[in-house]
Amino acid sequence: MSDRTSRRLINIASLLSVVAMIGLAIYWYRLGIFRSQATLNQYIDQRHVIGPVIFILIQIIQVVIPIIPGGISTGVGVILFGPINGFIYNYVGIVIGSFINFFLARRYGQNFILHMIPQKIFDKYTNQKRFRSQKAFDLFFALAIFLPVAPDDVLVMIAGLTKMTWAKFSAIIIFLKPFTIAAYSFALIYGGQWLLNLIR
Repeated sequence: MSDRTSRRLINIASLLSVVAMIGLAIYWYRLGIFRSQATLNQYIDQRHVIGPVIFILIQIIQVVIPIIPGGISTGVGVILFGPINGFIYNYVGIVIGSFINFFLARRYGQNFILHMIPQKIFDKYTNQKRFRSQKAFDLFFALAIFLPVAPDDVLVMIAGLTKMTWAKFSAIIIFLKPFTIAAYSFALIYGGQWLLNLIR
């Protein structure tokens, strides 16, 4: 399968995932889940362990195969499970997915990455002068993971092509990723609430 074909299939899967999420939201709305926090909590409590497990698996998949926008799924986790549990499930899924991405990029190299992202994006992050030294890349990578302004999943795969050690990669992801997850989660939640209040 060519790089272009695989990316096209990912784009189609992404579109179908968004449609499915909209359909699920409509279904939940008709069930009355969004009418009150108590109703939402009752719906989640009925699913006990299976709900969090499925959500974590979805987060792992969306990191490795970008079929769902990460920011959206992160916000959904906070909405469904609350600020604390939602943050934990997001964190576990995204960290595991990042480890898988790093491993796959290191194992299969540039060909794997080009199945996931276009050549143009790959060149953008690999042809820059500041990445020509490992120390410079490590610093940039750590800042990018800490600040929610860069395509983390792309940089994780590119990190797999460098000489970054597993120990350093793990430390950066485990200790700096929570800040990005928290920023995305609460920005989406409180931003959405602000927008709803503005509309009302």
